[in-house]
Amino acid sequence: MSDTSDPEFLRRLEEAVGNIPRLQREIFMAHRLDDMSYRQIADRTGLTVRQVERHMAKAIYKLSKQMDGRRLSWWERWF
Repeated sequence: MSDTSDPEFLRRLEEAVGNIPRLQREIFMAHRLDDMSYRQIADRTGLTVRQVERHMAKAIYKLSKQMDGRRLSWWERWF
């Protein structure tokens, strides 16, 4: 991504993370901030590793789209 010391970038990232569904947000934060493996997240959430991978992929897609300045379509907010 960009320079993480830029306050505007951090504000946009925080807003984007807040716009994704709760479970995707929790999985993203656990993996990226808490450095948990997909297996650890799966064990903690009761999901399969494959389900964690899918949630992570959706979260990354949504975050990258929002960080590029594009809005999520109404249907993208729910998948």
